[in-house]
This record gives sequence, C-alpha cells and structure tokens, in this order.
Amino acid sequence: MSCNECCSSNGISNGVGSGKGSSALIFIGTGCSSGVPTPMCLMQPSDPPCEVCHKAMSAPPEINPNYRCNPSLLIDYDGENGDHCYILIDVGKNFKEQVLRWFLHYKIPQIDAIILTHEHADAVLGLDEIRGVQPYNRYNDIEPTTIYLNQFTMDSVTVKFPYLVQKKLKEGQEIRRVSQLDWKIIENSCERPFNVAGLQFTPLPVMHGEDYESLGFLFGKNNKVAYVSDVSRFPDATEYVLSSSGGGQLDLLILDTLYKKGQHNTHFCLPQSLEAVKRLQPKRALFVGMTHEFEHYRDNEELAEWSKREGIDVQLACDGLRIPINL
Repeated sequence: MSCNECCSSNGISNGVGSGKGSSALIFIGTGCSSGVPTPMCLMQPSDPPCEVCHKAMSAPPEINPNYRCNPSLLIDYDGENGDHCYILIDVGKNFKEQVLRWFLHYKIPQIDAIILTHEHADAVLGLDEIRGVQPYNRYNDIEPTTIYLNQFTMDSVTVKFPYLVQKKLKEGQEIRRVSQLDWKIIENSCERPFNVAGLQFTPLPVMHGEDYESLGFLFGKNNKVAYVSDVSRFPDATEYVLSSSGGGQLDLLILDTLYKKGQHNTHFCLPQSLEAVKRLQPKRALFVGMTHEFEHYRDNEELAEWSKREGIDVQLACDGLRIPINL
C-alpha cells in the first residue's frame, strides 16, 4: 500500500478545492526533529517495546506511514504558462534521504527555490546537500538556487555554513564543490509578502517558544494553504490572517503537532493543535511534526471521529503524501 493509499483509507482526500490545474503539495517529511523511529527505542528496547518505532522498521519507508523524516513540504506549482516550478520549504537533516525517496518516486527534476522557516537543524542542515540536486560543474559555474529566509536565519546560516555564503575566494583558496545558493532576505511580517515564480507567499510570524520566532507561510490564490511547522503560540496578527473572520477561510491548514497529550514549551501538541483548528475553522487540516507517540492508522481513526463531531476534516499527514491542488 502506498502512502497516498494509506492516507486515503483513513479519510484524507488527496485533492483540495476544485482540482483544476496540475499543481500539487508533496509532504517530503512529517516527523519531529529527531524523526521516527527513535534510535534509542531500538537500541535499548523497553518492555513492552515502543510500538510505533518497531512498526516504523517493519516495512520499507515508502509504504510505511509510521516512518517520518524532518518536516518539509514540496510545492509543485503549475504556473500560468504551464511551466512547473518546484519550491521546497525547509531542508533538514534528512534532506538527501527525502530526495532519493520522494523526488525519484514523483519524478521531480529539480529544485527551483527554497524557503526556510527558521534556522534550527531540522530546517537547514541539508543546505550542504543541495549540491547533489544541482548540475555538476567542477568550477561551480552554475545557476544558484534561490533561498528565501529572514535576517536572523541568514546570520545563523552564515556561522553554520560560511562556505555557502562566501562568494569570492581568498588568495590561495581552492575551488571546492559546494552548493551554489542565492540568498534573498524576507521580512517577519504578514504585511510583507514575496513572490516566487508567480506564486505569492505571506510570512506568518509565530512563536516557537516564547523566546524565539519562527515563520509559517500562507500561499495560494485559488485555494489558500497555510504551512506552520513549528509553533507554540500564534501572535494576534498572525491568527487574524489565518482566521475565517480575518483573511478568509483556509482551504488547507498544515500544522505542527508534537505529542498526543499535554503541552510543550516550543511546539503545539495535539490538544493545542485541535483547539487552533476549531478557532481558525479551515476546511481541512493536516498535522505534521509528530513523534513516536502517534500511530498513523489508529490515531487517524480517532481523528476521523473528531472530524465528524466538529465538522472539520483533520488527519495526520505522512511522508510521501501528494495532494493535487489548484493554487
């Protein structure tokens, strides 16, 4: 059973809106920063063993919705001229694995642009691996991939990857094969949208812990999509933009959900995620960022019951899920 089939069998329609056009959203990763399975659950198994981590190893990841890589979304945007533009949100620790698994499966030929939500490891540590999806040239004389990020993330990336930011060689410095990137600074403001290949993105500042601001993004003219992978609280301005009474009803809300119970200081857990869905009233919501507490099939059955009660379609996403959408 493919990931699309397994998600569909649990109540997720793979289409959003009218279905016109041939754009799509592909969930390259839907797990937490450490991913699922958790190595320690396998190295030193408990008694009884961790159910989800063992299930994550019971079948190949391509057909196993309990195997989850770092959060990442690929937007396959079919523009007005019919040319496809491939826009990736975040390149985390599992980036190469995700490319080899899902880009090949869906025959994705290139990455045209990358948007970063923040500078944590699960969002940026794949930047070095972008060279693997760029044309080979021993002199690095190739068209760079555009990266959209805020100034705080840019400052952090400059420390983490100085060789990806530096443009001119110092005297005596050898040419090395590294990712070729073109950095574009965006603002932490709902009032400062930016354009990628004709698709407009609105930054959504959110709290990722009370001492840290991350970004989500709102995009889509025909069908409105919000992607918020790392959030512990919505500032009032951001929540207003996402609400039905503010910016208009969302067709799809993709939202952070770390643990099944309780609360966390830097992420929504399931109770806060469901409460946010009730407040924002999207037509549909998909959760990402899950730990090994979530068993895909069983928890989607429970969410299907919640959806019937509340009148909003809510499910866990899974790695490899592809949703056709009219953007």
